[in-house]
Amino acid sequence: MEGSLAHKRALVTGAGKGIGRATAKALLACGAEVIALTRTQSDLDSLVQECPKMLTVCVDINDWEATENALKDVGRIDLLVNNAAVVILQPFLSVTEDAFDKMFGVNVKALLHISQIIARRMKCCGGGGSIVNISSQASQSAVRDHAVYGASKGAVDTLTKVMALELGPHQIRVNAVNPTVVMTARGRTGWSDPTKAAGMLSRIPLQRFAEIDEVVNAIIFLLSDRSSMINGVTLPVDGGFLSS
Repeated sequence: MEGSLAHKRALVTGAGKGIGRATAKALLACGAEVIALTRTQSDLDSLVQECPKMLTVCVDINDWEATENALKDVGRIDLLVNNAAVVILQPFLSVTEDAFDKMFGVNVKALLHISQIIARRMKCCGGGGSIVNISSQASQSAVRDHAVYGASKGAVDTLTKVMALELGPHQIRVNAVNPTVVMTARGRTGWSDPTKAAGMLSRIPLQRFAEIDEVVNAIIFLLSDRSSMINGVTLPVDGGFLSS
């Protein structure tokens, strides 16, 4: 889809590493002007070294006021990818208040807040837009130690559908991508135990985890006009995990 997003302006949260970083670079390759947002300046510095045309915003999106200030002059945005997330895995009986607050604070509250800021701009500009929220297979299926993370992503799925309903009349499409385990640096570390990995792989009909590009391709598709009649979906990128 190279060139298919030319003249679009995109904002990607959690763009310092993993899926977010790869998505920001892919959007740039597709001709979009891209603003990469994350809370770690060193990640943005290295991203700009790789992609000198990349624009950046450094802010902790868990800080409501700081986020408002950081995005007040960001200008027109046509495409938004809500990728930033916190993952803290704990057995249900050991879940802590701090872990709960951190995950819901970033995964749900901050996602809602940034979407409000950007969707208001899309509405005012009158040109519509496309928003993709990064969810998880854990939103729809029980995974051990994922009680709060899965619950936060379940909230993302519902939020996606309500956003699609309310923003659709303004020609703003909202969809979610729900990956299985993805072979990011964090994914490789978290699932390096062969016994743990085997348990998950046995539930995936393709019998492998997802590569970063496989998730990015789905995100780019949902952002593009090639999905112009797709709105309010939660798209599994999971090798059949949720259908098995």
